[in-house]
Amino acid sequence: MDGLTIGEVAKLANVCIETLRYYERQGLVACPPRSMSNYRLYPAETVRRVQFIKRAQYLGFSLKDITELLALRAEPTARCVDVREHALAKIHDIEEKMRVLQAMKKALVQLVAACAGDSPITDCSILESLDAEERV
Repeated sequence: MDGLTIGEVAKLANVCIETLRYYERQGLVACPPRSMSNYRLYPAETVRRVQFIKRAQYLGFSLKDITELLALRAEPTARCVDVREHALAKIHDIEEKMRVLQAMKKALVQLVAACAGDSPITDCSILESLDAEERV
């Protein structure tokens, strides 16, 4: 029986073995057949699939998103525009996160600017601000 062991796939795909097992449990990687000695024997294309998953994660796609992308890839009637829509949605998500992060940064900059830094901890304006009730 030909195939790659879990260690070989993990090494070639540059992931740890537990990551590969997790992808199996999530249905992103098919459970491989086992050898007579009960070793998992993965087809060689598993390495490419895991690398695809890792690259997609790097670009911000969730495992749910990646499952959808893999399903599109396997669907003969799917079109490139379907994948493009997923990518555009991800860009929108990233832009929204950037707006939220900018607002957080602005608020923190204001808190730090208002803090002289030489007060005792009991008079820390940053801690007081965090402890204050939200004004609606």
